[in-house]
Order: sequence, then structure tokens, then C-alpha cells
Amino acid sequence: MKVVTSAKIRRDLREHLLNTYPQIDFAFHPSIAEAEKDLTDADVLITYGEDLTDRHIAVAEKLQWIMVISAGLDKMPFEAIKQKGITVTNATGIHAVPMAEYALAVMLQTARQTKTIIEQEKNKLWDRSPLMTELHNKTVLIIGAGQIGTQTARLTKAFNMKTLGVNRTGADFAPFDEIIKTENLLDMLPEADFIVSVLPKTPETDGLLDQSAFAAMKKEAVLINMGRGNVIHETDLIEALNREEFSHAVLDVFNEEPLPADHPFWEHPDVTVTPHISGISPQYQPRALEIFEYNLAVYERGHGTYWNWIDLNKGY
Repeated sequence: MKVVTSAKIRRDLREHLLNTYPQIDFAFHPSIAEAEKDLTDADVLITYGEDLTDRHIAVAEKLQWIMVISAGLDKMPFEAIKQKGITVTNATGIHAVPMAEYALAVMLQTARQTKTIIEQEKNKLWDRSPLMTELHNKTVLIIGAGQIGTQTARLTKAFNMKTLGVNRTGADFAPFDEIIKTENLLDMLPEADFIVSVLPKTPETDGLLDQSAFAAMKKEAVLINMGRGNVIHETDLIEALNREEFSHAVLDVFNEEPLPADHPFWEHPDVTVTPHISGISPQYQPRALEIFEYNLAVYERGHGTYWNWIDLNKGY
């Protein structure tokens, strides 16, 4: 069996794979361009997925399984993959801990006026007037009650926040206090002090948070988007903030990345921009390769259930 990587894998993790699976021919490459020479006889490909094209799938004549060591799949050439019947798994869930901590960090940032305090410190300004508030007893609405949303809910409950979730089914489960269906989102938005979106990019999520959603929010509400940029209608967001329909937006993901230098988000006083970093962690690759190793055992046995198997018709 030949396993090819088109992602730069840490040295200690490469050594672990080589020592643990001496029967496998590993070809480690840091990019798809360098991996191309080994694709023709690859059985398995480990990739971040964003650099794959129809041509790479066509060249990989023996390819049976693609392990995507990220959660996002929106740039994958699914039609070509479906035509060849290739199994796809991904690393959904590995971002849950760092992204949940990011959500809490920026919630505390806005509640405790951290940006303002840092600016005051730079300017040697002793000013106790910035309005502080607490997370305690506030309401958070988490749009996307999957693994990341659930981990975020665990942390918000630790701050004694009323924690609401949104998913397709509306079925309640812990640690959420209540789950609602996506179709009822507008009814719940007026209750939320914080709205956290962790939705993936799909046709159903495109522009979900638009003028009607922003108009339904509390004037004091803070919106956090750390899922995918397509969820936000960016023009509507700017206009809503200018009308003071809600308080602040913390954005880690965007329709265009990197965010252009002339984008109005950079200069808007009620927008915090972070460069798609909410999921970054030194544990990223170890967690992803834990999923790979589990699935490798399934692949070698020829039967069993893959961890994070992707339905190619749905794209997730």
C-alpha cells in the first residue's frame, strides 16, 4: 500500500507513522506540486484538500481513499471524486477545543473591553470609564450545534450562560439548554446577547445571516463568526452596524481571504478582524492523524465504519 501526503507533516509525526506502519510505503511531500510524481500509484492521499483539482484525481489512477486533515471541504473536486468512487474522510472535530476557546476569548474581550483597555495602556491613559459587563447570566446562541458548537456550549455553561443551539433537527441535547431548528433562527435571535456561528459552507448556509437577521438582534448583541465567511452577507453587516442594529462583530472568516487591505471591515470601529486563526493549535496535526490511524485500520480490514466519513452527495 502506498500513502502519499500533499501536506507538510511534522517530523515527529512522520517518524511515528514510519515506525508504526513499516508495511506501508509512505511518500511525504509538503505540497500537491511535489506530490504529483507519486500520485499515479497512490492508494491513499493525505491532504488539506484545498489544492486538489480534477486533474490530480484523474492522474491518481489507483486512489481509493482521501484523508483530508482539515474540516473544510468546499474547495474539493467532488464530482471527479464521485465518478471514481473514492472514499473521503476529514478531520471534523479537531478544531473543537481551540475554536471554543477562541469564542470564549473574544466574548470576554468584548464584555471586558479588552481592546479599549490595551489602547489606553499604549497611550498611558488612566481611564475607568469603559463600560464593563459580565458573561454570567447572559444568553448565547450557537448556530451550528455540532462538535465545535457543543464544545463551545460546554465552556459557556461553565460561565453560567443560558446556552441555546441551532441545528437542522431542533432535537435537544446537553449541554445546550435548548435547541431550535435553523428555520426558526429569526425567532430566537432577539434573545441572544452573543451569537456564535460555526456553520460550514454549503448552499443552505450561504447568506444565512443577512439584513433580516441583523435587524432581529438586540442592540447590545455581539456576533462572532468562526465557521465560514459565506454565512455573512457582508454589505448587510456593515449597513446594520452603521444603523447600530447590534453592537459588535468579531469575524475570523471571510468571503475573500486574505481580507483585502481596502475592505471596510479593517477600519470599522465595531468590527474585530482576526485572520482565520480560531482553529490554530499545536495539537492540530496530532488530532488529525489520530483520525487517520483509526481509519487506516478500517481501510486495511476492508470493512467497518470510517470516522468522519463524507457523504459526497451532501459535501459533508
